[in-house]
Amino acid sequence: MPSPPATPHPTFGEALRTWLRIGCLGFGGPAGQIALMHRTVVDEKRWVDDARFLHALNYCTLLPGPEAQQLATYVGWLLHRTAGGIAAGTLFVLPGFCVVMTLSFIYAAYSQIPAIDALFWGLKPAVLAVVLEALLRVGRRSLRDGFSLALAGGAFAALFAFGVPFPAVVFGAGLLGWLRARYAPAT
Repeated sequence: MPSPPATPHPTFGEALRTWLRIGCLGFGGPAGQIALMHRTVVDEKRWVDDARFLHALNYCTLLPGPEAQQLATYVGWLLHRTAGGIAAGTLFVLPGFCVVMTLSFIYAAYSQIPAIDALFWGLKPAVLAVVLEALLRVGRRSLRDGFSLALAGGAFAALFAFGVPFPAVVFGAGLLGWLRARYAPAT
């Protein structure tokens, strides 16, 4: 279901608080971070519409580097230009970095204590659930027809079953999309 249209820009302070919250809660790797960002800036805050978010996500995925941070920086830039991009990119990474460093210290120093070891074992399924939920959320929004599902399945098989290089998969998917648009346009 498409999201409602975007609402007016937030204040810079509201945006800072939101990026700090996303940065503190963004676990589960890029999939979890992107899902949290989508839920926050598209579904809850309505600062960006669904189509623009997914278009930006597609573009950031093709760029070298961390697509989740690039996407946060882009959305921050959309809202408050250069200052917004810098703030969003920084607050997206810095809190998570501090949390991971703290958890790493605790694990390195105290993993021999059974309660600490059990805590980290308990985190694994929780993080896996976050990642799976994120993949399902983004997949439902972007894979809307049989062609998209077949293309995604074929790309997955090409990458993981046959070891086809990522650039070749992207080029092939782009070519198939272009051929579909040219010879079987949507009605």
